[in-house]
Amino acid sequence: MVFATFAGGCFWCTETLFSRIQGVHKVTPGYTGGHIKNPSYREVCTGRTGHAECVQIEYDPNNIAFKTLLEVFFDTHDPTTLNRQGNDVGTQYRSEIFYHTQEQKLTSQTLIEQLEASNAFADSIVTAITAFEVFYTAEIEHHDYYNLNKNQPYCAAVISPKVNKLIKNYSSNIKSL
Repeated sequence: MVFATFAGGCFWCTETLFSRIQGVHKVTPGYTGGHIKNPSYREVCTGRTGHAECVQIEYDPNNIAFKTLLEVFFDTHDPTTLNRQGNDVGTQYRSEIFYHTQEQKLTSQTLIEQLEASNAFADSIVTAITAFEVFYTAEIEHHDYYNLNKNQPYCAAVISPKVNKLIKNYSSNIKSL
């Protein structure tokens, strides 16, 4: 198993999506990219810790390619808005890839170049590519949040449409749930 770490807005959304992908063994919501140790959700929400809400994905590269995970990442959030995803605003909601290997870095750079060249988005991609340093697991109440709270208004309005899009666009990569 290997790891991928992505920040693409709210970790409730990203955990929900990547946990449905074949070849993904585990998805853990958490924080990375900041300047204090062991931050709490409350601290990260202030935007003063420098951390991004992110997911750490443990996956089997024999069953899913890192590039496919990147494609899902870019297709399921807006990589053209700086420090914002929908109504979630702040540096903690930035778009960022935290690479674990030079191969992940190169694959990320290449895909962004291809997306830009093809005008896949109306605006330029602002997703940062940064070396992974440390991951802090989010508090337990944030784990599997969507599946435990599907009727909560945020889940119904924001996450459910993303799940439907994922199923539509990546049906051959979806686990049997």
